[in-house]
Amino acid sequence: MNQLKFVGKVYLVGAGPGDPGLITLKGKVLLKQADVVIYDALVSASILEMINPNAEKFNAGKRRDRHSLEQTQTTQLLIEKAKTHAVVVRLKGGDPFVFGRGGEEMEDLMQVGIAVEVIPGVTSGIAAPAYAGIPLTHRNYSSSVTFVTGHEAAGKYRPEVNWEAVAQGAETIVIYMGVHNLQNIIKKLIAAGRDPETPIALIQWGTYPKQKELIGTLNNIVGQIESTGFEAPAITVIGNVVNLHQILGNRE
Repeated sequence: MNQLKFVGKVYLVGAGPGDPGLITLKGKVLLKQADVVIYDALVSASILEMINPNAEKFNAGKRRDRHSLEQTQTTQLLIEKAKTHAVVVRLKGGDPFVFGRGGEEMEDLMQVGIAVEVIPGVTSGIAAPAYAGIPLTHRNYSSSVTFVTGHEAAGKYRPEVNWEAVAQGAETIVIYMGVHNLQNIIKKLIAAGRDPETPIALIQWGTYPKQKELIGTLNNIVGQIESTGFEAPAITVIGNVVNLHQILGNRE
C-alpha cells in the first residue's frame, strides 16, 4: 500500500508503571500534542489527565477476561485514525516492547505503510521492585535477572514458558501477570530445582500510593495469598534479593 494515503504517524508511548512522575519527557510532550490517544487499562488517571483535552480518546484496555477492544480492533482503529490525524498515540502501560504487544502492533502498522515511532517507558518489572526496596541485582545476591510472563492462559498467541530453563537461568526471576497462575508456576520452579525456601515478593499496584507487598517463600506464598485475599495486578520477584526488602523497603 502507498504510505501517502496516511497523513499521520503512530507513536507507541510507554506510560510507565503508574506513578505520573515516571513517564518520559518525550512521552508527556506527545500526549500534549496528540490528536488521538488509544490507551491501555493500567494507565493511571494522572497520566490520562496529561492528554490534550481536544484529543479523541479510546480505551483499548485488556484486563483478565475483560477486553474493551480486541487486539485486531485496536490495530484497525490505529490504522483508521492515521488516515486522518497527524499525531496518533498508542499509550501503553510500562514499556511498549516488554509484554506490551508493541512489537506486534508496530509490525502490523508498518506492513500497511504507516510511520511508527517507539517511545520507551519504565517497565513495572523494574519500577515496582525498586519502590519496594528490592534491587533486582546486587553484588552479594544476584548478577542476573530473567523477565517472564506468567499469563499462560494466553497460549493462543504466546509460546509456552520453559519454566525449567527459567528456574536454572538466573538468580532473580521477575514474573509479569503471574498471580492467577502462581501455584502452578511455583510447582514447576521447585520441580526444576529451585529451593522451596527461596524468598518471593508480590508487589501489588507498583509505584501507586496504594502499593502493597506480600513477602514469603515459594513454600508458603500461595497460602498467604489465599489468607489475605491478595489480588492482581502484581509483579512477582523470586530470589535472595527479596531479603533486602526488610532493609530497603521503607518508603516513608
